[in-house]
Amino acid sequence: MNIQTGAARYSAEHDQPVRGDTITADRYTSREWMEGEYEKLWPSVWHLGGVLADLEEEGDVIRHNFGRESVIMVKQADGGVRAFYNTCPHRGNRLVLGDVASTPRITCAYHGWQFDPSGTLVNVQDPDDFPGGNPCGKVHLTELRCETWGPFVFWAMDQDIAPLEEWLAPFPERLAGYGLENWVRVLNVSADCEFNWKIIRDNFNESYHLPTIHPELATFINDGLPTTLFEMYENGHNSMWMIGHQATSRKDYVSGDVPPGLYEAAEAWGIDPKEYRGRTDDIRQAIIEAKRKHGPERGYTNYHAMSDQQLVDYFHCTLFPNLTITMSPEQCQILRTEPHPTDPAKCVFQHWCLYPPVEGMKEVETPVGKAPLRHDAIAHHSVYGDGVSLGFVADQDLSIGTTQQQGLNSRGFKGCLLTYQEKRIQRFHELLNDVVLGHPTEQKAEAGE
Repeated sequence: MNIQTGAARYSAEHDQPVRGDTITADRYTSREWMEGEYEKLWPSVWHLGGVLADLEEEGDVIRHNFGRESVIMVKQADGGVRAFYNTCPHRGNRLVLGDVASTPRITCAYHGWQFDPSGTLVNVQDPDDFPGGNPCGKVHLTELRCETWGPFVFWAMDQDIAPLEEWLAPFPERLAGYGLENWVRVLNVSADCEFNWKIIRDNFNESYHLPTIHPELATFINDGLPTTLFEMYENGHNSMWMIGHQATSRKDYVSGDVPPGLYEAAEAWGIDPKEYRGRTDDIRQAIIEAKRKHGPERGYTNYHAMSDQQLVDYFHCTLFPNLTITMSPEQCQILRTEPHPTDPAKCVFQHWCLYPPVEGMKEVETPVGKAPLRHDAIAHHSVYGDGVSLGFVADQDLSIGTTQQQGLNSRGFKGCLLTYQEKRIQRFHELLNDVVLGHPTEQKAEAGE
């Protein structure tokens, strides 16, 4: 896929060329690829570790198990957050076994070694029995880079990685109007899945699947190619703007009655949908005007800082390699897949939803139904396919994972054949090739070609 143009609309300002590397099956199935990712990919990026709402007081701890690693983020006396590998320097035992904790001393359950929130060893059994003398005050947990943005805490293994907000660019600036800083994570669910982590990343790097996997969204989100804007940035991240509060242009939803979904959205803002029969496209502008007028009195104090586009459209931010932030004015979705510790045909899928704190609002509509507007009102880990929903749309996305993993193992699969609108998939895998394998030209040189 080395042709750069097509029916899909890419931003003239934010587009990137692709080489046309073949997207091979081994990257989804082989342990060699998995080992390459563990060695070269995962240490080179920032990882979303948790939310600041879990770190209110000194000694509060978040644990993030990532593949073979486990990292803890700890609130400090000065209000900052530091991150450490979750391993005791004595003999390697994991220190924190729960997802959240609060303790003045991080204590190893094996021999009782204790560390303060700064990661310094403060108490050991038999302190005078060490060759170098009492190790307290001298031994420290191994620290990682740790920074915050909005309501989120990130960590990175690479001590020389770019500062977080620089690495996240352009999203901190592009998302500033939403006022995410005090949003509440209501949904916090995850599941073990029977497919490689990149399968769902490919899915989130294209909208080609919307008409087939999510057909019910067509009455509320315009997934037509002329109206969807794709952007790709030099740092490897990409995004997609989809027009919301407007039905798809793939079918004629304009000349008849207002379709379901759009109908209810109009009613929610005091707009009579019947008045828009034969001109359903005009509802989007009517909702913008209604939100501008009535939003503040309904408690949406963040609307004033949003553009018209942000008030009604959907901004999908995909951060290389494995994190997606999907923004709408009343909901922030976090969608992420992380590698299994040992099996390339498995991964962990995570789905968070955050909501703005609206005065007087007691509950919100989440992807799994209504829930109280409070931190982690719905929180669980499951195995995909056991009947526990991860969200209606997320369930649909995950439904293709296992069968695609199976198909990629076939000798009949010769490499992906992509449309223009899937160019973000192409670039994603070329970036993986550059990080995990080295640039193709460099590989040829090393091989003496």
